[in-house]
Amino acid sequence: MRVIVLSDTHAPRFWKSCPAAVASWLRQADLILHAGDVCTASVLDELAEYAPVRVVLGNNDAAEVAGWGAPPRLDFTIDGLPVGMIHDSGSASGRLRRMRAAFPAAELVVFCHSHIPMDDSDRHLRIFNPGSPTDKRRQPHRTLGVLEIADGQLIEARIVDLD
Repeated sequence: MRVIVLSDTHAPRFWKSCPAAVASWLRQADLILHAGDVCTASVLDELAEYAPVRVVLGNNDAAEVAGWGAPPRLDFTIDGLPVGMIHDSGSASGRLRRMRAAFPAAELVVFCHSHIPMDDSDRHLRIFNPGSPTDKRRQPHRTLGVLEIADGQLIEARIVDLD
């Protein structure tokens, strides 16, 4: 299963419509995860034209995003892999420990908020921040995440530079 992971799209300020570089990845998606700061539900409608979407609320999301179905956090499985998703994981210090406590059943936690792409793990948990495909802030590139999952296993996780 190929999962495309987005976060911090910040529509309409940064996401006017789906960027071509993002769309090329979305066309390959079996599932899309958005880890918050969508800002407007129209982005979720646009993403849902490519594949099913799971989303959590970010600190900049309008009430319509919650109305679309975004809770503050999610615990779910993707092809048997236990996953947690939250917008803001807190400070970098102690993040893995904190995410293990917040999502004790998860083997993967997707988060964002910082716009800083990251893929980190210990022997119990992998945490993954795809960065932003539209608002790179002080990062060198706009980014998204790609997860390959099969039979309850995370086969591959990578950050993709879009520019």
